[in-house]
Amino acid sequence: MRDFMHHKTEQLARKTRSYRRIHRFVAVPLFAFMFIIGLTGVLLGWKKQFGLKPSTQQGVNPDATFWIPIDSLQRIAIGYVKDSLHLDPLIDRIDIRPDKAIAKVAFVHHYTELQLDCGTGKVLSSESRLHDFVEHVHDGTIMDRLLGTKNEQAKISYTTITSISLMLLAFSGFWMWLNPRRMRKLKSGNES
Repeated sequence: MRDFMHHKTEQLARKTRSYRRIHRFVAVPLFAFMFIIGLTGVLLGWKKQFGLKPSTQQGVNPDATFWIPIDSLQRIAIGYVKDSLHLDPLIDRIDIRPDKAIAKVAFVHHYTELQLDCGTGKVLSSESRLHDFVEHVHDGTIMDRLLGTKNEQAKISYTTITSISLMLLAFSGFWMWLNPRRMRKLKSGNES
């Protein structure tokens, strides 16, 4: 019985050393990526509290029957960004906030957000969408932007590698935590 316990303990120790090697093999080279994902995750969770997201303005008239057409809002946004901010006017999306009577305009090649009054077309706010930048760092989109890749190849590679690595770290970390406890239990059962 003693030999069986000793053999079982040695087997658990060997497995634990293997898990430790896997853990080290994954954690050391990907430390920077894991740190960036953790940091940007915290920033995204607290984006309003950290001021990374522009506060939503209030338009004059919430009754949509009095709003100007969306194509007019689009022309106003393009003109403002091109003439006043001297930035690329290519629009990514326009989000309408009916309760606020606001159109939020985001752009493809920069992180500027314009907020237009849907009733008057007046530009109420022009601020950076820092939360979009943080999200692009978090999910790897920034790599596609920097490398100019199409079809999100860099983003998909980045998220796949880091996600599988996190799962391996969780798996190996669990066994590195559990196996010493199992060995102690085997040894304590052996001594009695």
